[in-house]
Amino acid sequence: MLDVQEVRAAAARAAPYVQRTPLQPVAGALLKLECLQPTGSFKVRGFFAAALSLPKDRLAKGLITVSAGNAAQACAYVAHALGAPCRVVMYENAPATKIDGVRRWGATPVLLPRDRVIDWLNAQGWKSEPETFIHPFADPTLMAGHGGVGLEIMDDVPDLERVVVPVGGGGLISGIASAVKAIKPDVDVVGVQSDGYASWTKWLEAGGPVPIVPDTIADGTTAPFDPGMFERLKEGVDRWITVPEPRLRAAIPEMASAAKVVAEGAGALAYAALEQLEPGRVTVAVVSGGNIDTMLLASLLRG
Repeated sequence: MLDVQEVRAAAARAAPYVQRTPLQPVAGALLKLECLQPTGSFKVRGFFAAALSLPKDRLAKGLITVSAGNAAQACAYVAHALGAPCRVVMYENAPATKIDGVRRWGATPVLLPRDRVIDWLNAQGWKSEPETFIHPFADPTLMAGHGGVGLEIMDDVPDLERVVVPVGGGGLISGIASAVKAIKPDVDVVGVQSDGYASWTKWLEAGGPVPIVPDTIADGTTAPFDPGMFERLKEGVDRWITVPEPRLRAAIPEMASAAKVVAEGAGALAYAALEQLEPGRVTVAVVSGGNIDTMLLASLLRG
């Protein structure tokens, strides 16, 4: 767990640049709309927190990260806002909306096959690059910035009993858990993944990494195993829910109709999981992002 004072400091650094996102009521929960952040996902919180902690000379040399899409856009947006150059190593099959978003903010996407992206990450390929690397999910300062979501939730819902969070690499849920449990230790922190990439439930059961091939529209959750996150998630997450992929696909148009919220696959996971939870508890479900491919959205709306 992160120290809550570090979370507060990181959130305060990021606050002038990010949105304090609203809560939208639906049956059985409140939705925390991180999809309304400047780049359409929560990731800007952590990237601002991390970038603003750098010495000015390091920031001036630029930022580099690796991402399936949302961290890429966040890094590009943060670099643009702070006047620094940026490159992002991305999956070559990342949604076009996310690649276009990187370019929109003046950054350069470096597109590689998924296995080469993971090899670059595992081999710490950034060490030979001039820019400062910000890890897309395992950087403690970045995670502390994401903890601002939890601080806002506790401010707005002081009687919170349960928070439901989509999980990829684990940075978002680690930040949220650190914030909410420091304020109210008995809050139930629920991690959610699709059965098309139920990585952490399988890794925690196995005691370490096992090969998994992604088969999900929740591309934002298809992060590789990171050993540094293993103990962190064992400590911070109270329970896990796996959402069947057909349920996830149905949740996106359902949420658009019921809550007037457009979410991407990862962003809809917490909402999709609500039907698997016992009713009657004060619950916030985090909508982590809204950068859905328009063709996919159209097909899901058609049914």
